[in-house]
Amino acid sequence: MAREEALDAARDLLLSGGPAAVTLKAVGERMGVGHANLIHHFGSAAGLQGALMDRMVRDLADRIEAGLGAGRDDVEPDRLMTAVFDAFGQGGASQMAAWLALAREQGRAESFAQVVRDLADRLAAMAPDDPRAAERAKALVVTAAYMAFAEGLIGDILTPMLGAPDGLGRDLALKLTATLLAEP
Repeated sequence: MAREEALDAARDLLLSGGPAAVTLKAVGERMGVGHANLIHHFGSAAGLQGALMDRMVRDLADRIEAGLGAGRDDVEPDRLMTAVFDAFGQGGASQMAAWLALAREQGRAESFAQVVRDLADRLAAMAPDDPRAAERAKALVVTAAYMAFAEGLIGDILTPMLGAPDGLGRDLALKLTATLLAEP
């Protein structure tokens, strides 16, 4: 039994059933292995859940890094927003962030926050001659993270309830980004 396979199964369970669905029994059933195999790898249900949270934080950082691109000057707002919104929605970062908050997992929440701070720092470094670059980068990241979090967590419920078009959060975040980037 591979540890990564167990984490994949746990992530699928989180995305389909929420944090309560991530149990040793459910992961074992999904994988076709016994409870003892999972205890060997993770020690307990809390160990499995903690490993899943850690992996999802790394995945969030990787997805956002991919959205930034390799160079200093090639960040496209559309591409960045797509990476952030996909990470929070399809990637499960919204569910993971809510789970971290509700479980009072401050240590793991700090690693999640560090991903966001690193993104703001990297964006600010792309405009070293702009004295407001850090402030703008922080505003951009906060806008993207808040809106992506909300859309990923409750967008499927609120969008049809309010009769809003799909992708409204992403579109609003892009408009706010354009406004932030256009300010002198």
